[in-house]
Amino acid sequence: MLPWPEIDTILLDMDGTLLDLHYDNHFWQVYVPEKFAEKHGLPYEEAHAECIRRYDAVAGSLSWYCVDYWSERLGLDIVRLKEELAHLIAVHPDVVEFLPQARTAGKRVVLVTNAHHKSLGLKMGRTALGVHFDAMHSAHSYGLAKEDPAFWAALRREEPFDPARTLLVDDSLPVLRSARDYGIKHLLAVLRPDTHLPDKDVADFSAIRRFGDLLPITPAS
Repeated sequence: MLPWPEIDTILLDMDGTLLDLHYDNHFWQVYVPEKFAEKHGLPYEEAHAECIRRYDAVAGSLSWYCVDYWSERLGLDIVRLKEELAHLIAVHPDVVEFLPQARTAGKRVVLVTNAHHKSLGLKMGRTALGVHFDAMHSAHSYGLAKEDPAFWAALRREEPFDPARTLLVDDSLPVLRSARDYGIKHLLAVLRPDTHLPDKDVADFSAIRRFGDLLPITPAS
């Protein structure tokens, strides 16, 4: 599927790409509205509608991914609530085989996520995937979400990579489009970010069902 000899750097998203998005979807769409309803004495349906309205208002921005922002906006301890559901955090199939093979093949393997540092720490602590990365970058360190094409230039100043020899795997179509606009050559979407939902529409992007689809990995030429 991929011209591995032409790829030096692999940029990997976290939620929905390496990790099952079911955790995040259940957390934001079910658990948070439940707690919001309890906190503010609202019927669940009303609380759910209000949460979704607030989510939609900042979708695609860095605020949407910021646990501190939502703790303030919703009057809830988001970090504590995330920890309460941490048992739902799950790694997608073949990820633990793919990551070490990529590094053995001489690729630079980099996690690039919109997730807040507190969420990143929780998930790396739960999954122990952190040992497989050459570097991990949160968009919050740059003040730009990955949906913004300017993010990639900011990232490149800290994480040098050749866009023509870089692969990005991400479940977000807006992120893939921004990366394409920036000039990253090799792009892959994820067909089933949430294993509890059907395949998603990946538009005109090539996509994988699982990371085993990308094995074996050959060294760069």
